Amino acid sequence: MTLAAFDEYFMAMALREAQKAAADGEVPTGCVIVELPADALGPDGVPLPDLAPAQARILGRAHNQTEQLCDATAHAEMLALSAAFQAKGNWRLTHTRLYVTKEPCPMCAGAIILARVGTVVWGVSDPKRGGGTVFHIFDHPGINHHPEVRSGVLEDASKAVLQDFFRARRAAKNAADAATNANETYDPDRKDCESHP
Repeated sequence: MTLAAFDEYFMAMALREAQKAAADGEVPTGCVIVELPADALGPDGVPLPDLAPAQARILGRAHNQTEQLCDATAHAEMLALSAAFQAKGNWRLTHTRLYVTKEPCPMCAGAIILARVGTVVWGVSDPKRGGGTVFHIFDHPGINHHPEVRSGVLEDASKAVLQDFFRARRAAKNAADAATNANETYDPDRKDCESHP
């Protein structure tokens, strides 16, 4: 299996996490962190070309839970990192690949760097708040760890799950607004009712 196919395999797993988030009413982002065995890496630390998913150990997987946990930091990446630390028994996640459906925000990018994640793979870039593409955290000269970055893996599917979620959310809001407007009664004392007869 090629490295590209290997990455797509685990990004598909991250997409399943994103779909769980959407079902829970959370912004649909999913994350999976895998560790590669030493014998699957070349002398320069780069994965060998015949890498198979069965060779990787899943250390953590999660989806956004900010609403459910009432926690602004409960992004998919943060929760998956916490699970990976526990699974590994170490906060250093060298020789790992982190798969996330949407580009990490600055908070998550910082945590990924602190955890020494080897490679970050994301589906769709975030042109407004991307920790890599907007804030350039992963390649900032002032940090002591620079993970390899690979973007655009299963990009269309990652974008679709976000677009479907926000489209459905807007439709529900519009329907709720329409129902509220339909239930309004005429009140001659209200200042905004001048158009009423």
